[in-house]
Amino acid sequence: MTSAQDGPAQGQEQGRSEYGVALFLGAIGVLVVVSALLLPESRISRGPVGPAAVPVVVGGLLVVVAAFLAVDVARGGRGEPESGEDVELGAGSDWRTILLLAASFAANALLIESLGWVFSGAILFWGSAFALGSRHYVRDAVIAFALSIGSFYLFALGLGTVLPPGILRGIL
Repeated sequence: MTSAQDGPAQGQEQGRSEYGVALFLGAIGVLVVVSALLLPESRISRGPVGPAAVPVVVGGLLVVVAAFLAVDVARGGRGEPESGEDVELGAGSDWRTILLLAASFAANALLIESLGWVFSGAILFWGSAFALGSRHYVRDAVIAFALSIGSFYLFALGLGTVLPPGILRGIL
């Protein structure tokens, strides 16, 4: 008897949350467009396309997508709940994993200048593997150092961008 009345109320709540997503996308789009239009003129720009062209297009597209989403929700469109065979939808967040990953990123950010990318990147990679459940400490450390040294040289040789060498200045 009350299930017929509960259905629309639940759908209306979901619709309001989807309007929130549309509003968020629209606000981000407007922010990007306004920020792009406030960019100072570049003296090195060539031709009619300046530094604001791409952000204006991206911001405009965000506003258009937000409008289409709002129209879709107004017409009764609803997002489908995620369904996955290995996803438990009723489970809460794994805060231990989230905090360990955040600690790995924070350690990388705090140590990159003093220790250099090779060590801080290795801490980031090893800490991420540990947080996600790997318990092969030595193997993970070897892989983490290989990844950080490899990415150091990939940035230096491939992109021409030198990551902070830190305590290995003069060696790398």
